[in-house]
Amino acid sequence: METPIPELGRFAEPALLILVSLSDGPKHGYAIMTDVEAGTGRPMGPGTLYAALARLEERGLIEALTPVDRRRPYRLTGVGATVLAEQLRDLSEFASAGLRRLGQASR
Repeated sequence: METPIPELGRFAEPALLILVSLSDGPKHGYAIMTDVEAGTGRPMGPGTLYAALARLEERGLIEALTPVDRRRPYRLTGVGATVLAEQLRDLSEFASAGLRRLGQASR
């Protein structure tokens, strides 16, 4: 019988997950939650989502668009795309260093 690998919890900040979700185009809140869950296997609740959306919009990383059928889509700004790319590069370098330390070269 195999021992299950324990969960380590969330490593990614909700803001990062939202930025990645918006990187392929505008989405409304429910579509972001669905996309994040599909990509991570973990749900993001509406409270977490909308608090993070407000912070991201306040910082100029995303912007709200005109509502469509009572749903407000959001899109990544140019600054948001730059910040996201930098964060993803940093995480990639961190992950590569961790894999090297484990003796597992990144593939």
